[in-house]
Amino acid sequence: MARTKEFNEDQALDKAIEIFWHKGYNGTSAQDLVTHLGLSRSSLYDTFGDKQKLFTKSLQRYQKQSQDQIIKLLEESENIKETLHDIFKQAVLESLQDRITKGCFMVNSSVELAMHDETISKIVKNNSQVMEEVFTKAVKKGQESGHISKQLDSRVLARFIFNNYSGIRVLARAGERDKQVYDDIVKAVFSLL
Repeated sequence: MARTKEFNEDQALDKAIEIFWHKGYNGTSAQDLVTHLGLSRSSLYDTFGDKQKLFTKSLQRYQKQSQDQIIKLLEESENIKETLHDIFKQAVLESLQDRITKGCFMVNSSVELAMHDETISKIVKNNSQVMEEVFTKAVKKGQESGHISKQLDSRVLARFIFNNYSGIRVLARAGERDKQVYDDIVKAVFSLL
């Protein structure tokens, strides 16, 4: 008779996201996973396969959660420029409050693994494509409502916005603590909108 699982897979993935986000793929040992997730090795591997598969599932879950949150904010927005500004302000706030300088799990994974791992590379590229489309749609909406300048093409602005949003996360991972640095970036981005 097969044993039933005594844990929630989504909660286990959320815990895996935490440890991988903090330590990276290469810095996280099998024992780190067992300890942090509170699972036996057999439960861990029976459910998720190997470390690489667990990492991939964790990154995909993080991607969906992050994208869904931004998509919801932008779709419900009455003023795209203000909503984008709020998204940037939140990224800055998280960057300044983060004591372990996590940055962005997607960006970190891109830097650490995308060049050497085809599966991770595909996830990272897909994330960039989806976010470019999300921001392009939002910028168009903002341009149509008059909240965002039509001086530049919506896709050009979307790429610029996403690149700078990701850049803030890179600075956070590098341990940047000077609020003025972040404020200057946000000011420059929004001067073009």
